[in-house]
Amino acid sequence: GWHALGMALMKLGRFEEAIEAGKKAVELRPNDQIGWTSLSLFYNRAGNIKEAEAAGSKAKILSWGGKVAKE
Repeated sequence: GWHALGMALMKLGRFEEAIEAGKKAVELRPNDQIGWTSLSLFYNRAGNIKEAEAAGSKAKILSWGGKVAKE
């Protein structure tokens, strides 16, 4: 899927394309913590720190939500 494509593109150093694939992945699955974590990584590798932090924050919020729901 889009997530796997993003990871492959990142490994090839094609960070902007990885970001686009990551955006598509979280658009299709907005509650996917792993998707947001990967998007954060793609942004970070591309040097887009502000966007990386925002995507990382979304992943953390989703992580906390899962823990709260289980309690």
